[in-house]
Amino acid sequence: QVQLVESGGGLVQAGGSLRLSCAASGNIFRLNRMGWFRQAPGEQRELAATITSVGSTNYADSVKGRFTISRDNDKNTVYLQMNNLKPEDTAVYYCNLLPGDYWGQGTQVTVSS
Repeated sequence: QVQLVESGGGLVQAGGSLRLSCAASGNIFRLNRMGWFRQAPGEQRELAATITSVGSTNYADSVKGRFTISRDNDKNTVYLQMNNLKPEDTAVYYCNLLPGDYWGQGTQVTVSS
């Protein structure tokens, strides 16, 4: 089994920064993709950013230039550095791991105007 444990959410003012972390444990394939998705109230879950085990990244247009995804393969941990946060970034952020389509429990990010 695979477990994903997220941390780092919270309340921040617009323009501020937060760093999310997600640690994966269990039977993890060496070649994988980890990422962050987010879900605002009343909205569908959407991609924020992903990164493969060889470092290829993908970002949603809405976060490009503000968010940076990175990972530490030795620790099976993925990070999301979020800068210049906007109220529309408010959502529950979920960590995801492929293959297997595993999900974390989610961490709340709230950006006040």
